[in-house]
Amino acid sequence: MNTLKIEHEWLKGLIPDGLAYPTSTIISGPGGSGKPLVEFAFVASWLKAGGSLIGIPLQYPSVEFVKRSMLKLFDIDLDQYNKKYINIQFDVDIDSYEQISENEIRANLLKPEVLNEVIALADSLIEKSKLGTMVFGSALNLLFFSPTYKDAALKNLETIIKHDKSKTFIFSVSNSMLAEEIKHLEDASDNLMYTRMEKPMKLFFNIEKMAGVKFSNKEVNVPISKEILKEIKEIAEKSRKKILPKLKNI
Repeated sequence: MNTLKIEHEWLKGLIPDGLAYPTSTIISGPGGSGKPLVEFAFVASWLKAGGSLIGIPLQYPSVEFVKRSMLKLFDIDLDQYNKKYINIQFDVDIDSYEQISENEIRANLLKPEVLNEVIALADSLIEKSKLGTMVFGSALNLLFFSPTYKDAALKNLETIIKHDKSKTFIFSVSNSMLAEEIKHLEDASDNLMYTRMEKPMKLFFNIEKMAGVKFSNKEVNVPISKEILKEIKEIAEKSRKKILPKLKNI
């Protein structure tokens, strides 16, 4: 199994041999506990190593927010990776999907067939690399708030996480609600990690299981400033509050 070397010292100390790929990773924790910020650390290392990337940030209002976060956190300018990165924006107001630009697709990701189709489409459009493609997604638990699509969405994600080795997957999910459903994804994953937040805005991280590499389960304080944590948390929470009422009525 191949491994991705991690650049960030706080993370390298826990997985000195890197992240095995292709594997699936779940980063789980309470709402607002900084899960996507840890996820971005893996994404940054993947891009710098030459990998191709598909982003599915469900709770973020636009690709611009992802770009700003990556630049502030890890000095990654996604505009320099135009041929290597495509963003899939969650849009429940359209029936299927539509390509907005060279680097952006809008899609109704509640529908499992649409999620699978747009991932395949995005993968066909980006420049390939020896590492292959990483698919990262945040707040995937939002898909389970739809009464109509909940069961199908959960089954589809569980299948992807457990069986699809054509790509490297890393998803963050909130376990504050729907804990039973989230447990299915945690159990299906190759790699399982947790975050939590302490006052005043301190982000903690630990690893529960890893495939193919040695790891430490020691909990570490992630070195991200209080100001950045607060800003990103507020934007994500505002977006979630806007979309949740819609999802509960679909």
